[in-house]
Amino acid sequence: MERKVKYSYEFKLHCVEEFLKGHGSIKSVARTNGLNESSLRLWIGFYSKQGKSGLIPRATQIYSADFKLKVLDTIKNKFLSLNEACLQFNIPSNSIIINWQTRYDQYGSDGLLNKPKGRSKVMTYKRAKRKSNKPLTREEELLLENESLRAENELLKKLQALIQAEEIEQSKKLKP
Repeated sequence: MERKVKYSYEFKLHCVEEFLKGHGSIKSVARTNGLNESSLRLWIGFYSKQGKSGLIPRATQIYSADFKLKVLDTIKNKFLSLNEACLQFNIPSNSIIINWQTRYDQYGSDGLLNKPKGRSKVMTYKRAKRKSNKPLTREEELLLENESLRAENELLKKLQALIQAEEIEQSKKLKP
């Protein structure tokens, strides 16, 4: 499944070239094209660093916890802005780093670990105890019989309670 891309490669290239050709400031180019100034700054940075290939939409990438911690430490130690960190570490969006910071502040370094998404592939259920090949002792046989009789007794009690409740309900309906 491919991720949805908000801005196409052609649109990004058009906006960046419009700014670089001197058709206006970052603010005016962003305003005329209906986008955020910070997005345009990021695109210009990627274009200047990697050329046209820096504007190509990227597939979803999974970053390791060590890489995430390295990025956060570099931002803190070198006082980098989010856009500068994106350019330095080739991260497509500063919102990714914001999410890492939030999880790191809440859960520490454990929050940066990659967790599987979606439902688990295997259902968890209780397995029946394995029967051994050994024959049961007389005491074990009696305990199993006792357990099954208790379960049957409980079932009969519940059935009797349901029958009584139904009889009471029918008698109430018959009375005017």
